[in-house]
Amino acid sequence: MKMTKTLTAIALGLGILAGAGNAQAAGAGVKPPSQDWSFNGIFGTYDRAALQRGFQVYRNVCANCHSLDLIAFRNLGDLGYNEDEIKAIASSYEVQDGPNEDGDMFSRPATPADRWPAPFPNSKAAAAANGGAVPPDLSLITKARGAGGDSALRVSLFHPGGFALGADYLHALLTGYKEEAPAGFSLPDGKYYNEYFPGHAISMAPPLYEGAVEYEDGTAATTEQLSSDVTMFLAWAAEPELETRKQTGIKVILFLIVLTAMLYALKRKIWSDVH
Repeated sequence: MKMTKTLTAIALGLGILAGAGNAQAAGAGVKPPSQDWSFNGIFGTYDRAALQRGFQVYRNVCANCHSLDLIAFRNLGDLGYNEDEIKAIASSYEVQDGPNEDGDMFSRPATPADRWPAPFPNSKAAAAANGGAVPPDLSLITKARGAGGDSALRVSLFHPGGFALGADYLHALLTGYKEEAPAGFSLPDGKYYNEYFPGHAISMAPPLYEGAVEYEDGTAATTEQLSSDVTMFLAWAAEPELETRKQTGIKVILFLIVLTAMLYALKRKIWSDVH
């Protein structure tokens, strides 16, 4: 009887969790389609060419409004840039430093050790420049958008290599703008209709369009390509250690397999007289 009650309680709890997850998903808008990201799966890795193109998109489009507080210029080495290229990129920006001997703050060219400069000095300035909406920092955006509802569980089970669900959402958001809202939908002034944004009314104007960036490698800059590349870049920004973590995990698994085989052989040896 006690076991029956326990199983009933577990079933009830799972049902409540499932209901909560479904309710949250229902309020989150249309489910974004899954994309075939190169970093998916245990053996997945980042596409370096896509990362560099995504960095171009962020640098030329997204960085005008969105910060990237957790990324330093030196981290761009992970994208395939060499030391001289990183120094050149950093020196094209100015950062605030100080105080100097007179107690004043001053500006200087950035160095590889500096973090990416924010587009606004504070959140109030950001809100004033964007109609009252503060553009979010993009450092962890794919993690943040991949951890809602039952997403975290699904990420761990089906996407052990990275935050693919957050990347799917971000890609869908960037490609989900509609020129006109559906009939019967009341779109507030200053908002834009987006199929995948919760509530569908988003403050950010469509940031990407065909030819918005001229890729250095000659890739055609379609809206789909731009969205895919910048999403790949932001997935890397959220988890730059992904490839190292996977490599370590594979080594640990192989070690555990060998250790298990050795322990089994040892057990057979010790208990051979009994058997």
